[in-house]
Amino acid sequence: MKFLFQYLLLGLKSAIDMVCSMKRPGNLKDVIPLCFAVLLFAGSCVSMVEKAGKTLDGSAADEMRVAVYRTEQKKGAAAGMELWEVQNKAGLRSVIIFLNEYPSIKLRGSFPNESGEFYLTSLEYIAGNYHGWNEYRMDLFGAGSLVITGNTAVLAVSGKIETVQISSGRIQQYDTRLTGNEALARLRDRQERISALTEWMKQLENAPKGLAQDAFESYWKPVFFPELVSKKKQPTGWKQEGDQWIWADSIRWNKSYTERVFPQLLREIRNTGTILRDWEEALPWIYIDYEWETILGLLAQEITLQKKK
Repeated sequence: MKFLFQYLLLGLKSAIDMVCSMKRPGNLKDVIPLCFAVLLFAGSCVSMVEKAGKTLDGSAADEMRVAVYRTEQKKGAAAGMELWEVQNKAGLRSVIIFLNEYPSIKLRGSFPNESGEFYLTSLEYIAGNYHGWNEYRMDLFGAGSLVITGNTAVLAVSGKIETVQISSGRIQQYDTRLTGNEALARLRDRQERISALTEWMKQLENAPKGLAQDAFESYWKPVFFPELVSKKKQPTGWKQEGDQWIWADSIRWNKSYTERVFPQLLREIRNTGTILRDWEEALPWIYIDYEWETILGLLAQEITLQKKK
């Protein structure tokens, strides 16, 4: 329930940000629809997070949660984590790992053998946006140790976790749900763009790492979209005399800024507003991709979890 509540908070934040970003309403008639919009969005988030624990092929509906292990919730303790031991109708067991700092994802792995060896098999992502949500499963290849003794589980992932590709997914856009090959193609295209974007971000001098998502958004939004932030947040010298501008999706983009700051591969998708759509519809996804090495660092530690009674 704790993790579902985190999903709901993310959805509510998106709805509130959407309202706050609009122009100030002139009268009460303008305010009321916006309030209803927030409430309706919150309702849709509840519906969404109720499904967050299910796998994309529906198999999780056949799973039974056998045990839950958690890290200690105290200052100085290891990264907040929860581990579920689940069993399907065929009697096969697996494990699911949740990271408190990254509530939009969960990692699925095989149940450990007698030596404590286990393998990570997939990353499952779901997060809401202004128009609906993105949901996908990405295949992983990674190994580690998970030793369960009595009421204690000790977890450590050894080596690098390789992301393979998105193998299934769904997209909700307003009242339309995309599934199958159409959703898969769009999700893979978005992943390709996000990977190119975050690869460039990581190469920038003094690029911050280990930020919370709110801090991540505050730092990078002015870099990506100085046209859309307040004057005090705009990068120094982002707009210069003689700059060329281009209209796309009702936004006037500084084409010259794009050429000065962004690599060739990203220029067109910034000038056409595609990066902005990815940002608005998949910010947690961008955040996870950018912080992937941080996540790997958390999992590489030897983490002790206690069984929840």
